[in-house]
Amino acid sequence: MWKILGAVFLLSVATSKATGDQSLPTLYEYYTAGGVNTTLEAPASGFLLNGKEITIFSGAIHYFRVHPEYWQDRMRKLRAAGFNTLETYIPWNLHEPEKDVFDFGDGNRDFSMFLDVRKFIQLAQEEDLFVIIRPGPYICSEWDFGGLPSWLLRIPDIKVRTSDPQFTSRVKIYFDKLLPLLTDLQFTRGGPIIAVQIENEYGGFGKTSDPRDKDYLKFIKNAYEDNGLEGLFFTSDSPSTSGDIGSLPGVLQTANFNSFPTNQLDALKQLQPDRALMVMEFWSGWFDHWLEGSHQTGLRPTVLEDYLEQIFSYNASINVYMFHGGTSFGFMNGANVVFIFPYYAPDTSSYDYDAPLSEAGDYTEKYRILERVVAKHNKVLTQTPEKPAESTKAAYEPIKFSLFMTMEDILNEIEQEDKTQLETLQPMESLPVNNGNGQSYGYINYRKKVKLTNNSTIKISGHVRDIALLMLDNQQKTKIPSQRNDLHGFGFWPDKDQELTFEEADAGERTIDILVENAGRVNYGGPEDFIQKKGLWEGPVIIDGAEQTGWEATALQFKSQWVRNLNSWRQSTSVPERGPVLLKGTFEVTGDPADTWLDFSLWGKGIAFVNGFHLGRYFKAGPPKTLYIPAPLLHSGFNEVIIFEHYQTAAELTFRDSPIFNS
Repeated sequence: MWKILGAVFLLSVATSKATGDQSLPTLYEYYTAGGVNTTLEAPASGFLLNGKEITIFSGAIHYFRVHPEYWQDRMRKLRAAGFNTLETYIPWNLHEPEKDVFDFGDGNRDFSMFLDVRKFIQLAQEEDLFVIIRPGPYICSEWDFGGLPSWLLRIPDIKVRTSDPQFTSRVKIYFDKLLPLLTDLQFTRGGPIIAVQIENEYGGFGKTSDPRDKDYLKFIKNAYEDNGLEGLFFTSDSPSTSGDIGSLPGVLQTANFNSFPTNQLDALKQLQPDRALMVMEFWSGWFDHWLEGSHQTGLRPTVLEDYLEQIFSYNASINVYMFHGGTSFGFMNGANVVFIFPYYAPDTSSYDYDAPLSEAGDYTEKYRILERVVAKHNKVLTQTPEKPAESTKAAYEPIKFSLFMTMEDILNEIEQEDKTQLETLQPMESLPVNNGNGQSYGYINYRKKVKLTNNSTIKISGHVRDIALLMLDNQQKTKIPSQRNDLHGFGFWPDKDQELTFEEADAGERTIDILVENAGRVNYGGPEDFIQKKGLWEGPVIIDGAEQTGWEATALQFKSQWVRNLNSWRQSTSVPERGPVLLKGTFEVTGDPADTWLDFSLWGKGIAFVNGFHLGRYFKAGPPKTLYIPAPLLHSGFNEVIIFEHYQTAAELTFRDSPIFNS
């Protein structure tokens, strides 16, 4: 039978580039013919899977950034472009949200429905795709803290991403839960997993002149093997700058880059002349930071095609990062340390990435280029599906809000267990909440009663981590930022020891609230960049020269269940124009729901929920002016939207049938 299939296959290669030809074998039929004897191998001549030549055409799709009802759609679009492999990271912070509490899709948390990683991998196999997994424990990925759980920061003097036993002991506990879920999904055991990454971009963890903790990398490799992983292991870095400092002897090195392919591949070839070449991250686009002037697009389409041709001229394999970016829902966006003002740059919730498939899964010019180039260079033709249709889009009727909650109402809704009496200021991670795990995400409010005189001053010592809203008897005193230069001054992260002067009318006995937003923990950098505590903790708050003590700290975590259960709504035809304020409204969906976008062009800054699900952050400054709502979050009939606006509300909230970015 397989001799006949092989003959048909060779004839097809010689005579046709047809994709839907049923005479062609599937990927699994071709690569498992005669039984599975070996996994992925990487000799200098090129990759072999089960002893057969394979050029890996892989695309990155993250299960935690795509609604599960769209997983199959995105996978099929990947396969329809001629790709044979899917790659994904695995985020530790979602799978172990509290110490020794694990969620692999069976929990009752905000992200639980996204977390059945086994189902995601099995679905990829059903879609005739192989899988590359990158378990970390650090993943970067423009994801909060690079995927590390924030409760690690409660461990005194912990050194993450090193062989520090305080860190590796927790990694081992996590891996001993995660990895057994993957072992039977390896290719040699009938599954789709063909390769596994050891850590991630470890060569970039510090200066290139500094040595790396190879014992840590060995620990991860041993943990994989102890849990039954036996496939091809690899590391990934940019070889022209990092060399082999983030690698291990005998472990395949791969390359990450978006420019100068020949330089990178020549460097990789020099590092390991006896191994196959793999570009583990070929950056198809780029990501946005808030307050950037325009939407990042990375490579222009013509440059993308030229670079792809250069890569394949080396007989190299490739993973396109990202093939489909999706969305960093909730508070999950990461941030970068930058060396010019404003020094810290939080990422947007949209992870569109200007990828071949857009945030909503639509085809782009880059998709068509990849489809064409892969067809040209793919030596092994197999069946591929027809391209799925794009999703239906709609712009629903605008929402006019008539229900609201003031900041005082919000604080009154917080359970007492999320309120802590502090003598001196502490970060959110130190609060005794969430079963002793501290606060991971959202906002922390510091409150106390004070006595102000005429023209009193208040100073926050050190830096704010990351944005502070100052309220005096629930009246906000901080300015509304709309451009980078607005970040100078009181309430924002770039400048330390900033002061604000009250007005004469503010004198008297007053209640001060300082609401601090955690805008996202840094996901890439050196060891010093992974000290990530949020809130006010670098020094005291000083009023008129006197250090202030005796604060009430309240964790405003905006967990979905809490948002759904809010009941202190006030009704009015005129809701407050100035934040912070919670607003609730509804809109109607007739028939089947469609993908849509909330348009925040006229609003200030805040977060949004639809039917209790946290969509992410919005900010008038952009680049994105909209928040994506995938249709599976909606239902026929009336749907609920809740907005937490920091600064300035608008008369209504409108919908769009396409996203808006600063250009």
